[in-house]
Amino acid sequence: MHHGGILILLTFSIIIGITCSDSRKSHKMSSSSENEFEKNMKVLIENIRSLSKEEMGGKTPPNLHQTMRRMAAPSERIAIDSTNINTYLTVFNSLFTVYQPMLIDSFIETLPQALICILADRQGCGWQADLTSTVSSALNEQFVSVISSVKAQACTATSSLRTQDSTTAQLNSLQETLMNVLSSDLPLQLLSDSFLAFWNSFMDMAVPPAMSLMSDFLLKALQTPVDFLNLGLQIGIKIPNLDQSSTCQQGDLKQLIMWGMNHNVSWSFGQSLLDLFLAPAYPSCSFTSLECQATSSIQYIRTGTTLVDISTSSLTCDQQNFNQLNETLCASVLLTASQESNTLYQMCQVLSTLSRTEVANVWRNMCRMVQNITLPLMESCSDPATVKLSRSARSTLSLNELLCDYKNWTVTGSVDPALVTMCSENDRETFILSVCNSAETMQVLIRQPSNAWVWEFCANISDIYIVSLYCSYDRWTVENLDPSIVTYCWYNDMDRFEVLLCDSVAFFMVVFSNEENSWLKPNCSQHVPDQIDTNALVAQYCKYSEWKNIRAVTSEQIALCIQNDEIRFVNVVCVNQTFVTVLGMSIDTAWVHQYCTYSFNNPPTSTPTVNTEMRCDYNNWMNMSVDPTVVTLCWQNDQIGFHKNICCNVRLYEKLFLHPENQWLIRVCSDNNTANVLLQVCTYSDWSQPTIVDMTDLAFCADYDTENFTRNVCVNATVLQNLLANLDNTWLLEQCSNLTSSYPGIVPGKEGGLIGFRPAEQCQYSSWDLVLPDPALLALCWDYDQVNFVFSVCSDSSLLSHITQEPSNLWVGTLCVTYTPPPVSSGNGSNATTPQSCPIRDLAKKLNWTCSIDFSVVCQPGASQAQGLRMLLRCGIEMIQPRLEKLMTTEVTEVIRQATSLWVVLLLALEESQMTSLSVSENIRLSVLESVVIYMEKETNFNNRRVVLQCFGKVLTSLMQTGRDVLTNFFLIKEYFRIPLPYLRSVLSAADIMIVKEILQYYNRNYATLQLSDDYLRIMVSVLFQVQLPKDFSLFSDMGILLTLATPSDIMSMPPLQNNINALNMINLNIKNLSLEQQQAFGRWFSQSIGLLNMTASSLSYIRDTGNLIAYLPFQSFQHLSPAQLLDGFDVLMNNTLDLLKEQFIVQSLTGAFSNLTVNQWKMLGNLSCLAHPSDLMLYAGTDVFSVIQDNIRTCAVQGIGVPSTMISSLVFKASDLQSPSSLTPQRISQLAPFLPLLGSSFLQQLSSAQLIPVLSTLTTVPFTPDQASVILEKISTNLSLALPGSGLLSQLGSLVSGVKVETLWTLRSDVLLEALPAMSLQTPGLTPPQVNAIISTLWGSSSVSLWMDKVQPLLSSTPLLSVIPQVPLLLIRDTAVHTRLWNTQQAKVLFKEAIHSHPSLSLNDFLSLGTVATGVTCVELKKMFESLASLSPLRDILSFLREQPVPLHPSLTQCINEELYNFNFFSDLLGDLGPQIALSLPLSTIKKFPPDKMDSLRRMIVEDPHYFLLLPSTKQAALVDKMVQRLDMYSGTYTLQEFHSLGVMATFVADEMFWQLDRSFFVDNLEFLRGFCYSSNKRDLVAKMLQEPKTFGAVQNWTSETLNQVDRFLFFLPKEIIQLIPLGLMSLERIERLFLSQQEWESGQLGSLCQSPNELFDKQQFVLQFFLGFLKVGRATYIGLTPTCESLRVTQPAAWTIDSLKNMPSSAFRRCLQLIGEDPFFSQYELSVLLTKTKEVYGIPSSYNSSVIAQLGRIATQLSLNELASLKLSEIESIAAMGAVNMWNSRQLKTLFSTVLNSSRKNPSQLDSSTFVALGHIVCGIDASVMRSLNPVEFSKAVLWLGRLRLSCSEEQLQTLIGLLSNSLSFGLISSWGSEIFIEIGAIAAGLPDIAMSALVKEQIEGITPLAISLIPAGKFAVVFNQAQIRMFTYEQAIAVTDAQRSALSSVQQTALYMVLNPWEDKPIDFRGRSLGVAVYPCHIFYLFSILITLLSLPPVMG
Repeated sequence: MHHGGILILLTFSIIIGITCSDSRKSHKMSSSSENEFEKNMKVLIENIRSLSKEEMGGKTPPNLHQTMRRMAAPSERIAIDSTNINTYLTVFNSLFTVYQPMLIDSFIETLPQALICILADRQGCGWQADLTSTVSSALNEQFVSVISSVKAQACTATSSLRTQDSTTAQLNSLQETLMNVLSSDLPLQLLSDSFLAFWNSFMDMAVPPAMSLMSDFLLKALQTPVDFLNLGLQIGIKIPNLDQSSTCQQGDLKQLIMWGMNHNVSWSFGQSLLDLFLAPAYPSCSFTSLECQATSSIQYIRTGTTLVDISTSSLTCDQQNFNQLNETLCASVLLTASQESNTLYQMCQVLSTLSRTEVANVWRNMCRMVQNITLPLMESCSDPATVKLSRSARSTLSLNELLCDYKNWTVTGSVDPALVTMCSENDRETFILSVCNSAETMQVLIRQPSNAWVWEFCANISDIYIVSLYCSYDRWTVENLDPSIVTYCWYNDMDRFEVLLCDSVAFFMVVFSNEENSWLKPNCSQHVPDQIDTNALVAQYCKYSEWKNIRAVTSEQIALCIQNDEIRFVNVVCVNQTFVTVLGMSIDTAWVHQYCTYSFNNPPTSTPTVNTEMRCDYNNWMNMSVDPTVVTLCWQNDQIGFHKNICCNVRLYEKLFLHPENQWLIRVCSDNNTANVLLQVCTYSDWSQPTIVDMTDLAFCADYDTENFTRNVCVNATVLQNLLANLDNTWLLEQCSNLTSSYPGIVPGKEGGLIGFRPAEQCQYSSWDLVLPDPALLALCWDYDQVNFVFSVCSDSSLLSHITQEPSNLWVGTLCVTYTPPPVSSGNGSNATTPQSCPIRDLAKKLNWTCSIDFSVVCQPGASQAQGLRMLLRCGIEMIQPRLEKLMTTEVTEVIRQATSLWVVLLLALEESQMTSLSVSENIRLSVLESVVIYMEKETNFNNRRVVLQCFGKVLTSLMQTGRDVLTNFFLIKEYFRIPLPYLRSVLSAADIMIVKEILQYYNRNYATLQLSDDYLRIMVSVLFQVQLPKDFSLFSDMGILLTLATPSDIMSMPPLQNNINALNMINLNIKNLSLEQQQAFGRWFSQSIGLLNMTASSLSYIRDTGNLIAYLPFQSFQHLSPAQLLDGFDVLMNNTLDLLKEQFIVQSLTGAFSNLTVNQWKMLGNLSCLAHPSDLMLYAGTDVFSVIQDNIRTCAVQGIGVPSTMISSLVFKASDLQSPSSLTPQRISQLAPFLPLLGSSFLQQLSSAQLIPVLSTLTTVPFTPDQASVILEKISTNLSLALPGSGLLSQLGSLVSGVKVETLWTLRSDVLLEALPAMSLQTPGLTPPQVNAIISTLWGSSSVSLWMDKVQPLLSSTPLLSVIPQVPLLLIRDTAVHTRLWNTQQAKVLFKEAIHSHPSLSLNDFLSLGTVATGVTCVELKKMFESLASLSPLRDILSFLREQPVPLHPSLTQCINEELYNFNFFSDLLGDLGPQIALSLPLSTIKKFPPDKMDSLRRMIVEDPHYFLLLPSTKQAALVDKMVQRLDMYSGTYTLQEFHSLGVMATFVADEMFWQLDRSFFVDNLEFLRGFCYSSNKRDLVAKMLQEPKTFGAVQNWTSETLNQVDRFLFFLPKEIIQLIPLGLMSLERIERLFLSQQEWESGQLGSLCQSPNELFDKQQFVLQFFLGFLKVGRATYIGLTPTCESLRVTQPAAWTIDSLKNMPSSAFRRCLQLIGEDPFFSQYELSVLLTKTKEVYGIPSSYNSSVIAQLGRIATQLSLNELASLKLSEIESIAAMGAVNMWNSRQLKTLFSTVLNSSRKNPSQLDSSTFVALGHIVCGIDASVMRSLNPVEFSKAVLWLGRLRLSCSEEQLQTLIGLLSNSLSFGLISSWGSEIFIEIGAIAAGLPDIAMSALVKEQIEGITPLAISLIPAGKFAVVFNQAQIRMFTYEQAIAVTDAQRSALSSVQQTALYMVLNPWEDKPIDFRGRSLGVAVYPCHIFYLFSILITLLSLPPVMG
């Protein structure tokens, strides 16, 4: 008998024993009876001891404690062959018979207390304890012997060679007797209809009362054993749990069940136990064995069983285990105890009363006892190999080795699919290596449809690996390409596949050479190849005159010429009959003769143009069939109309999309929601593999994508079968039948069945005995081939039995019973076949048991009788189980469930010990998974779910991967994506590698629908890179999609995978999509594994072999690449984004080593050519390459890339170009156009209009200065009329518009200006202020301007306020977009005031609707609104609204916001909503109080938008960053890369001590990155020291050219004495110029323009140039080019050269550079005077200077004498503006200049207009105060917007006079009525307010005073006019602007007020309402008397 039968009998024996015991009621006993009973018990105990002593040969038996110590020592166990236990049993039986009531009452109930008392080593525990101790001591050795005997029998039963013992023989005899009885007539007599009716009635009547009576008994009978067993298992099995460090060991299956019992997991093992004990059994022979009559019992499953290495639990006598038990299980029991006491409760109650020592004793003694009992059971069985067997094995090979002979699989050509399945399950690792990794074997297998699952199996190992293995397109040929591989690569590597199909004709032909691949539909509309220069190709290959050697002319060359030069080919080649005849002799070119013959009859014509309107008639497309080529044509030629009529028309879009060739529409119509859903849901390609598809998705695709659904599902039998595997999808049969009949192009199957289903081919019934059919195929064969199905399956009981093994196929047995053919009668009236008698089946039918079991398998000849009994028993249980479940109470059900779970745990323990082979784990697998799924869905406490994931994830994953079926929806893996962020890192870190692989694979398939947060992904990626990847390198193959989320620290923590080809391929594939930081991190990671010498010594193909990754190496490694390697890998490098340093290295290495680079290589270099040494480029002079080089340099100039002067002078300019400009052709001027601004106005003046007009369109794109543009326009003005309406000439001028004279703009009409204004405003450098003012004055002077706002908007911010104010009412009415205009602050304020007239109480919606006008809100209105709202949500809305405004907020508004919000309790909650501008206006005293999270929010704001941080004063910048790094805990240790990057632009503003700790490796590897930051003077010194450290670059004497390339502009940070030590040979003029260019580029950038004044490094720059060119050292050979060229001055800086070198410049060069020299701010007065002398030498006396020369003088003009100034011609605005821009004039010069202007223009002061005032600039201060009063106040007020921005040198009287003009009733009116908008508008002029007016200013007016105006107020006046209360109203920006002189003039109270502005919200020592917070001090009366006397004495004497 099978060993499972032993366990069944044992189980039933226990149940029967419990059931038969009589539960009697306890009754009270008298005290006398009690005493007598105890006396008898003592006698009994003594007798037992004496009996035990006799058994031991007279030795005294040990007590319980001694016994336990002996039990704990296995070496001392006594092996007893024959257990003499009968004597003891007789005594106990008699005792139990007599004293049964007493024992039940006194012994059983007090047993727990007695047992605990004994184990605790207590004395006087009562007779119960003595009896327990005595009996256990007496039976100890006998009991151990019994256990050992059971163990030995169990092990014997599980061995491969078993012998029948007596028990097995008896059971077999019993089975035979039962079968004989069933076969006799007795059952038929007993089970007659009348008897069965009586029996059923009796059962219906008797069972419910019986169950009701037995429920209480079962509860009492089972509860105690269950409690004891539960307690014992809790002790013996350590359940994993999280420790203090949030880690735990991986638990096994029985530990999971035990944990679940403690945490309310509803285990349901009833059905599993039935499958376990009552499952059908089949002969255990191999399916290949010929002698087996029945089919094999091997279950062929497609997914291999994963062997999980989980350590099994063992009993350890650890005190901590008991403490945990006492704290968990007993605590729970005591807490939930009911009034009815139970055994477990009593035991835990006693334990709670013990001392710590007694608890330790209990645990130690009990543990050793349990350990001794369980050890024999838990020990593994002895190795069967050690047993001497009577039979010898036939072979030493295992089954896998015999059958899984992978080498022969490719030889035989056909492999049994069942064998493939078996090998994949039982020989997984070898299968993967031999099949998945072998393309040849894979191709052999997948030729059979039954092996299609192998693809999915191998793909699950790693999708990326399979793709890389089989999708190697370069190795595909027509001979070796299998269609299945094409299908796989199309669906798994579509992007690459499609690109190759579209770009490579050869590859296209290989793929489509097999007609099975014709289903492919690549969309090549998105893969437009690079434009080919057909003209160049024709010129190169179609030189017919050179086609003399016919053999040298290829067929491809001929085809090229015919396609692109057809007419000339026919006229030149085809007419040459001899040539054509010779071509016809060759097979490859024989077609040419036919072509020429045809062409003579049909001459070629030009290609007709496409008529878009006719072809693209979208209105009729809905009612007609449109060819896909027409759709494509319309998209290419009419994209705007296509979007409007197709993409926006859902119905038409969906109709077109149904055509397979129109699938590309989904890409171009990305806004179509339906199309997006179809694309995401209807993934037909995924359905070709076994998968689970939601039924609703299928219905959606069937309804909305009908044609594609029909073609891809209904026609495809494989897909349809996969979907029909889910019984919920049976509706597909009818659906597909209807669909196939609806589409005429789709023909149903020939046999009238389902489309694509061919029963004759697919229903191979003869093979089903070996290969079990899929459920879907089984259903199809039944539905569409029923006759053959019944004949072949239902009539073959063996096959039917084999099929019904699968639970999903049980329906076949049921249907076959109905369709079994009746017996056929013979001619003599008897049946041809006699029905075979089957007692088991007949009995079940008689009992009317309609269970799901098919009895046909046991009705066959030779069927197992035991199997028949088991099936009958199972059938009976299935029938009675529902009735019993309804009758059992909840308590009984719970106890039985616990008992079942504990029984399963015991079976698992036996299975681990090899005591049973019932496959418990496999049978309970689905039950466990289903219970866990339900628990995880219902459990709300994540701590419990976390334990499941973290402690039992491995075992659950292994359960999911076992067997054919995979758990639905990957429930466990999904749980990992629901983990809360605080727990994510610990859970993922503890996850097993197998789980991590599953997580990655699931994420790769479903990342688009998971919608994980960024924080989740960051944590997950961090754990994968830093924790999991070092454990298993193979994870990296599935992490490609996550690379974009890895941080640099994650990447640097990667293990050394540099030699892993697959890993490098993945990195190379994704690296272009990464950020710069990530790319650099991968480069640093890769550099760690390569030796610098190895790089140079590697092969020439080293770069190509390495791939894209090589481009991101740190320069320290990159510079070791040889020129030959660079040339070989040039295309790889050019395809990546290189930094400037590497680009320079590549170009200089290649041009220095090779002088024969080709044209294509130079074209690929492009702009990089400008980084080469000019001397290397000159080597190509006179070659075809040289023109390409010149084009590259021109491109650099157009793009604003600076180049050295020698490169321009030697490669661009010719000597003849500069000597005779008038001889230049227009073509040459066009070539020189990007460089014309370098030649200056003097060169342009020598050009004629005939030379300029042909190239005007080119010139309009060149950034000329206004003076240069004016010269050009003057040349061509005779041919152009700008004033002509509708001509559009003004808008076509481009950059030349800055040269239009203001006088010309005055004459233009409004319509001309409006037409040109949008184009004019886009130009750079753009219009000058006088031009802007002239245009604005013309346009805003019209009453219709409110209707032109779209046109005038570009100049809106420069529009004077006085022009806007009259138009405000009309603007709010007429301009529908008034709320979106970019108004400046003062304009917004006047608009806001007008807008709120109709809204006295401003609501939130009203405010938000104002748009940009809302930036003009006053603090009063904002305060009212805040107070009315006063809640978090609306205030957040306001802050978000203000933060998103496109114009900056005024400082007074930001201060108001902060002050008002600070009063709310929830101010801290609003910090993240402030935005950088408002947040940075907070005082430092507030910012320093930020908690770390708020400080981190502020950090992120600044990093994302650093503009406002850079505008802060340097002191506040440094203090803010210092507080930030302290709060974020960055102040200790090395200043790391991560910290530096996290601070963004603030990284260099940290304290010097912290900056000095900067990681030097990061410093060296990222110098180019670091050069982009701001550096204070101290930081520059620190950088200089870092550069010279030995571990960076060392002493400057040893620096090389590569070192200087890396250091670049940081060289200017070095001290002068260190700079002098740099080797002279390295510092050429070219290098010096490149250093200047680098510094200039940074200074003009976003950061450099804000964080450094231009003169900070000029001294160093000047020193570098003059020192290394030999100007500063006597005796040193000076540089050859000592006299600078104009080009060199532009690249460097004029003032950097010595004045003597400038004085010695040729006149022509000086002319070209005059404007550049005049604008240089670093010349001293002496140097300017020398330059003036040089200017006079070149141009003559000043009175002869024309307006162009005057405009170029700049600061040189300050050295002119007063007479010379008076002689200047300042009649044109251009000249006046040039003089007015200079700020170095003295008062006498200013007066002279103003007089000169009046004289030259012949105007009096009152006639001056606003444009003239704007041009005057600083010359305004040359107007006497008396004359100022006669100025036009309106015109001056319109110019004050520009004048107020200048630091004017006017006297106080002049400024007051100007204020008088502004306060005129025609301008802004009385000062007292001015709002803050007026003060903002007038700017610096506000410094001229009279003392009385200034002292009377209120808060709103003070807020408008600009910081510049504050700084211009005289110190004495400042202290008088502003009291402490007014100073307290200053904004932070105003307070910072207070000068030292002003501050020193303030009183202490005023200074304190100023301090309070700079540091608000500190402890306020002053009460500004007039009281001091300190001690009150009052002056005495004598003080007033002396004050009066002093005042009188100070009065001046009165003159008589």
